[in-house]
Amino acid sequence: MVQQFTVPQFIDIEDKILGPLSVRQFLIVLAMGLTDTLLYSLLTFWKFLLFGVPIFLIGVTFAFIRINGQPFHFFVLNMIQTFRKPLLRVWDKKLTDAELKPYLKGDAVAPVAVVATREPVTSSRLQELSLIVNTGGVYQPEE
Repeated sequence: MVQQFTVPQFIDIEDKILGPLSVRQFLIVLAMGLTDTLLYSLLTFWKFLLFGVPIFLIGVTFAFIRINGQPFHFFVLNMIQTFRKPLLRVWDKKLTDAELKPYLKGDAVAPVAVVATREPVTSSRLQELSLIVNTGGVYQPEE
């Protein structure tokens, strides 16, 4: 008997906890609101406009803006990681690390041994193996 499992759907959508806001959005808006409230009570009105409005805009951006379907803070983290990495990556690895170590030391190097490859599986053997897999091991090939 084959068991059936329910596959979860919409796993990339955040749970809405407080009305239309997710927990992440609520915490960002809360931190932004508390920061702006503190700035409003400590600074003059013009200084508050100078510092409070950018904090408000940054908070709204981080809470609600999505780029390519991902939250803005993931986009910023990915952008920082991209700028920290080199722009061009070339991978042309023909030797293993163990084979490269003697070259780094400058010692005389013996030639690298060629690794033998397996013979390709014949079509009759492949058909036999697929029959074993499809029957769940019930079919036994003739020896």
